Amino acid sequence: MTLRPPTSALRPTSRRILRTGLPVLMLGTLLGACSTGPHDSTGLARPQNKLLKEDRGATGGNDQLAKSGVNAYLWRGAIDTLSFMPFASADALGGVILTDWYTPPATQNERFKITCFILSSNLRSDAVRVSVFRQVLQDNQWVDTPVAANTVSDITSKILTRARQLRADSGHKN
Repeated sequence: MTLRPPTSALRPTSRRILRTGLPVLMLGTLLGACSTGPHDSTGLARPQNKLLKEDRGATGGNDQLAKSGVNAYLWRGAIDTLSFMPFASADALGGVILTDWYTPPATQNERFKITCFILSSNLRSDAVRVSVFRQVLQDNQWVDTPVAANTVSDITSKILTRARQLRADSGHKN
C-alpha cells in the first residue's frame, strides 16, 4: 500500500488551475480594490478618509456606539489620534481600527501599522488595546522588528487624553 500526501488527490488539471488561476484571481481582486475616486493633477487617486465626513463632535453618534458597547469618546479619540496614518478599516460598532502601513517622512526605510481595539463602553485605560507593528527595509525586503518599549503606551495615552478632552468639551465632569 502506497501512502500519498493529501495534495496528490488533486488531479493534475486541478493543480494547474490552482497554480495559474489563484494568482490571476488575486491580481483581479487587488486591481478591483484600486480607487476610482477623485484624482489630483498628477493622475494619482487622492486619499479619502470617509470617517472625517462623519460627525466627530463630542456628542455625535453616541446612541449607536453606546448600544454596541464602544465608548464614543474613546472611539473618536482613537480616530483623531491615528488620523495621520491611512486607515485600512474602521468599524465604529465593533470598536476596531486597522491602519495601513505608514512610512514616516523622516525615515523611508521603516514603516508602521497600528491595530486599535475599543473594548468597553467605559472611559478607562483598560478599555483601549493598541498593537503597533514595525518593519525595516533590509536588502530590499521588509523585515519585522520590535517597536520601542514605550510606543504602545504613548499612543494609548494620547488616545485616552484626546477622549478625556472630548468628554470635557461635551460638558461632562470627571
